[in-house]
Amino acid sequence: MTTTTAADWQQWQTSWDRQQEWYMPDREERFRVMTDAVEAVAGRTPLVLDLACGTGSISDRLLRRLPGARTVCVDIDPALLTIARGHFAGDERVAFAEADLTAPDWTERLPLASYDAVVTATALHWLDTEPLRRLYGTLAGLLREGGVFLNADHMYDASAPRITAALSALLTERRERQRREGALDWADWWSRVADDPVLAGPAARRFALLGDPREPRPVGAEPDRPTATRWHLDTLLEQGFAEARQVWCSASDALVAALR
Repeated sequence: MTTTTAADWQQWQTSWDRQQEWYMPDREERFRVMTDAVEAVAGRTPLVLDLACGTGSISDRLLRRLPGARTVCVDIDPALLTIARGHFAGDERVAFAEADLTAPDWTERLPLASYDAVVTATALHWLDTEPLRRLYGTLAGLLREGGVFLNADHMYDASAPRITAALSALLTERRERQRREGALDWADWWSRVADDPVLAGPAARRFALLGDPREPRPVGAEPDRPTATRWHLDTLLEQGFAEARQVWCSASDALVAALR
């Protein structure tokens, strides 16, 4: 029988972070700004919904910064949830739920009905326009009055295309160099997960449910997914939030905050 230790779970958490940082070298900065916003709006002991939590990267940073906080981590991915549950084993501040955010009844799987903050990062870009619009409305209903929603994701500002292109070219060049030096990409990381005796079962369920990340994406029509920061801000206001603004950005990503 294979026994996975706390150190093993930490190793998986770290390897996930390194793989994500290869795509987003300023990832920690967006987490810092996100945690600032949670503390500023919801105080030092908030109840937080970590939406599409993955391995629990946001909760990990939030709880180190705000040890009096509590988080509910929700995701659909069995493999990433397995890592998150292992990483937070024994931490009573963290609860988990497995749910499909596009299902109409997904909130019924949550242990609590109201939150001070909802946070998410690099996840909602997988949703098409109308499911994402509906989700924003649902999140407005989950937040207490004065609560905050924070979404850090791939969002683009089309107002300065030459600046954006120059910064994107630099990032691409840097990634290619790091790849030659051994950096793991998305497919490589999932190959390691699938080869691990503890994670192979959850990985197989993940592949059946969401597709195999080791396979190239099919060529075809582009999905209907919003990419403009302005769309997110306007839609949050339309779906019941009182205020919405961008609080951080890079050449390719932004962090938007919306107040209930």
